[in-house]
This record gives sequence, structure tokens and C-alpha cells, in this order.
Amino acid sequence: MTEDVVMTDSKSISSNRLTQGIKSVAITKLVADKLSDISTDEEKSRIVTGISELDRVLGGGIVVGSVVLLGGEPGAGKSTLLLQLCGAISGKHQVLYVTGEESTRQIKLRANRLKVNQQNISLVAETEIEDICGLIEQMKPDLVVIDSIQTMHCGDISSSAGSVSQVKECSARLLAVAKGCEIPTFIVGHVNKDGAIAGPKVMEHIVDTVLYFEGDKTLPYRVLRGVKNRYGSTNEIGMFDMTGTGLTEIENPSQMLLDGRPLGISGNCVACTMEGTRPILSEIQALVTKSGFGTPRRAASGFDFNRTNLLLAVLEKRAGYFFGNLDVYINIVGGLDLDETACDLAVCLAMVSSLMDKPIGDKTIAIGEVGLAGEIRNVTFLENRLREAKRIGFTRVIVPQHGLKQLDSSEFNDIELIGVNYIREAINLIK
Repeated sequence: MTEDVVMTDSKSISSNRLTQGIKSVAITKLVADKLSDISTDEEKSRIVTGISELDRVLGGGIVVGSVVLLGGEPGAGKSTLLLQLCGAISGKHQVLYVTGEESTRQIKLRANRLKVNQQNISLVAETEIEDICGLIEQMKPDLVVIDSIQTMHCGDISSSAGSVSQVKECSARLLAVAKGCEIPTFIVGHVNKDGAIAGPKVMEHIVDTVLYFEGDKTLPYRVLRGVKNRYGSTNEIGMFDMTGTGLTEIENPSQMLLDGRPLGISGNCVACTMEGTRPILSEIQALVTKSGFGTPRRAASGFDFNRTNLLLAVLEKRAGYFFGNLDVYINIVGGLDLDETACDLAVCLAMVSSLMDKPIGDKTIAIGEVGLAGEIRNVTFLENRLREAKRIGFTRVIVPQHGLKQLDSSEFNDIELIGVNYIREAINLIK
């Protein structure tokens, strides 16, 4: 009898809990919008910054309500870029700049040096995320900058600022405010010793866009690269020049990377790589010299090391050029990383040119992928690459033979197009 009572009571408790759950769902205040009624007007959904290199990487401007994570090495210029961004849009938009690493006076001094428009930029030095979110909801600015997420602290979590739990919770709260109020937010993220953004990977998952600001500290050039973008391509890059008055856009990166190129020297060849929709010409330097050790050295700066060894094996097996007892060094001038196979032919010609000590030609450019059989394979966007080579002033282009069939020859009457099927044919063109 007692067991029956207990079973009956447990059933009634379960039933009550189920009923309570159903009631809580039934009285929700959530309202769903019809997909067909949601506006997609580009003018209202994006803020054009006027910094064309930044707009290119973002996909045409800052999407309203988006959260952008910007990472990079210390001293790369992340804060400088964001302060110039604030100044660029402050003529028509209200901006809130939250700093957790510097004082407002330091930001003021940098703004004066960069000569940015300061009229509609509000500054606050704060690290408590609850107060920051409250201020954003109160002010409702058109843009928020958080510099940086590793300095933010949430009072509900006992760990110190910069820990995994703190970064995760602070990012989630900023995301909720940005989406709820439709305020675009830029978050600066520190990087660890491996070059990845410090903190949990979930931070990169929840944001809409992840940008990396790259560049060698010894060089003035900076590259803004998108690794995640829900509103545009991740293949686009923006190039900047770090000057005493801030970052300036490089509108002609090909010309910049080829400035000062030595003429009439062996081991030099120009390649063309595609960064999104933009073709960029870059100088490839190769040095082949006698090894002073039992095991020859192989080094590549700006080009994949394993790809270099693969191309050396193809040259030895398919073209008959022996590098077994020679040191081989590859350098991409300007600090740009060439990770596209369309640069294979230029690298091969540069190495053979250095080995033979014969210049390739100052007005010659090579485009093509090299296969393991020594064949030269076609590449994508060949017409765009040829237009860029023509614009810079190159008159002789070595391309895959198969690619010539797909070109409009009338457009390239003033440049010499040489089609090759195998690596041997391309090497024979070295004069």
C-alpha cells in the first residue's frame, strides 16, 4: 500500500514538472520575424569606413551588429588601425573606445599624433565588463572598440583577467549586447607564442569576423588578412605602410614590392599570386651555392619549405639539374607569404637561373603550377594576372600552354605570351 502511494506521488510530481515546463514555454515573450520581412539594404546594414583596404577585407564595410576580432603581434599596429578607423567614421557616427591597457590621456596623445577627427569619439578606461555593457546600452553608439579582451574582467567569475573563463564570458556578454542593440563591435585579441589568438577557440567561433594584422617589425609593411568572415570572402588582404603619422594604404602593392629590384642578376624571377580578387606581383630570389657541410642546407623565407624540396626533386628527376651537394635559399622580397601553387614555375626558374648564373630577363614573369611529372599546369584567374603584369610593364610572360587556349589574344597583343607544357621548355627560355 505504501509503495503504491509513493509511486502515485512520484508520477504526480513528474506530471507537475512536465506541466510547469509546458506552461513556461507557452508564455514565452519571444517573437519570430518572417525572413521575407527582414531588410537587407546595404546602405543601412553596412558602414563604409572610407579606408578602402579595410573595407575590402571586411567585404565592403562594417556590418551593423557584427562582432570583429582583431589579432596580431604586439606592436603590429592594431590599436593604431582601430583609432584611425574611429577617426574615419566619426564625422557621421558616434564611437565609443574602451581601453583596458592604456589611459585616456595616452589615447589622446596617439590621436593627436595620428591627426584623427576626435569630435564624436568617446573614451573610457575600464575593465569591468558589467559596467562596460551598461554604458554601451545607455549610450548606444554606432561603433564600439574594446582594447583588449584579455584585460576585461567579469565579477561573476573568480579567476583573474585574461584566463580562459574570463575571456569566454566577457566575449559572450559583448556579443549579446552587440546583437541585441545592433552595434558593431571591434575586439582586440592578444596572440600567444604560436601566433594564435590567446584564449578559448570558442571566442573565434562566436564572433562574425576574425582578422589578423601581420607584418615583420623590421619592415614598414603590414598585411590585414581575414581568416573568418560571415559577410565576405576570407581570401582578401589589405596592405598598409606604417609611417610616423600612422598607417597609410598601399593601393599599388605590386609596384611597391618590386621597387628596388636588381636588374640583370641571376636567381631573380617575378611571380604573380592572387589574394582574393587582387593579383599581386612579387619578386622571388633564389641563391644556389656550394655547400660547406656534408648535408646541404635548404631554407625558404616566405615560401613553403616542403614545397621547395618537392620542386627541387622535380628539377633533378625531370629536368636533369642536380642540387644534391648545393645549398639552396629561397627568399620572397617584401615579407609576403606565397602559398599558391601558381608561383611554382617562377621558383623553379629562379633556382635554375642561380645554378646556371644566367639572368631570366628583367621584363619576364612566370606563371604556372609544376606537377610531379614536370608538366606545367594551368592556374586560375590567368587573365587577371596577365592584366596586372601588363599594367606594371612586363613584356614577356611564360604561361601554361593549356591556359593560352582560354585567353582572348587580342587583349594582350603588346606582350609576348610563351606557352610551355613541361619544365624543360621553360628552362630553355632562360637567355
